[in-house]
Amino acid sequence: MTPPSDKNTGTEPPGSAARKITTAMRESRQGHAGLVVWLTGLSGAGKTTIATELERRLFERGLHTCLLDGDALRGGLCRDLGFGAEDRRENIRRAGAVAGLFADTGCIVICAFISPFREDRDRIRQSLPPDRFVEVFVNADLEVCERRDVKGLYAKARSGLLKDFTGISAPYEPPFKPEMEIRSDQLSVVDSVTALFDYVTAHCRKRSS
Repeated sequence: MTPPSDKNTGTEPPGSAARKITTAMRESRQGHAGLVVWLTGLSGAGKTTIATELERRLFERGLHTCLLDGDALRGGLCRDLGFGAEDRRENIRRAGAVAGLFADTGCIVICAFISPFREDRDRIRQSLPPDRFVEVFVNADLEVCERRDVKGLYAKARSGLLKDFTGISAPYEPPFKPEMEIRSDQLSVVDSVTALFDYVTAHCRKRSS
């Protein structure tokens, strides 16, 4: 019997050490490719709501999923960071690095982050293999986002109590060419999730075929 080769025959991220179990092997067993689904948009646009429901539907379909949310990471991995421009960039850099590691295991990683800077999102895309990053612009008018704000963050920002708040006292740079734009101020959660679910499952199956 020929022993298994130590050679890495899968498509691995740059700088990875040779692996006994490659990304390609994991994707073949799971029946779908690893993917980073990055939801960006203003606070209150509906990113986390859509991301959470998308994960549930993918999981019920038997796909391997992971959800990364901005609030959760800031409570642990990024708890040392503030909300200034440089700390925001570092927060997104760390989130992108974690997402990439999970995607390398063949997981569909759903990320819900305001991620206001276009350059930071593009950098994550460029760090991943081709077709592994899906940018989803969850778009809602600022007025709608403010109405949805149960935490009162927009009111605090407008009164000057909360500095560097995206959309009020800090900029948000929308994507130029996202893979998908969801008008969450015009579509229901169900319709938004269905459209994204269909896109993600088709994309993952296509990449693994």
